[in-house]
Amino acid sequence: MAKKIQNTETKKNTPRKKTFEERLERLEKLGEEIRKNDIPLDDAIRAFEEGINLARALEKDLGKIESRIEILMNGNESSVNNEEDTSPDDDSDEKPEIGLFDDGE
Repeated sequence: MAKKIQNTETKKNTPRKKTFEERLERLEKLGEEIRKNDIPLDDAIRAFEEGINLARALEKDLGKIESRIEILMNGNESSVNNEEDTSPDDDSDEKPEIGLFDDGE
């Protein structure tokens, strides 16, 4: 039981990863801060540095998301092409068969 308590405590102390939307919102707030005329230079530089790091991380995440979408879209296209190839007759009024339950004919 000591292990369960320790694992629970570790989870409580570990900060959760912020969502894409939360990080994007933070980047927008940093941009607003930097545009203020009365911000000290050191604070502006810190905000700028944090913003650059956030922007790079968000850009990397977007690349991953785009790759996943491409895979999903290409996967759907290939399954559509396979369905078209397995249809019985193009001239028939029957619905095309997907071929999931074919006897191997």
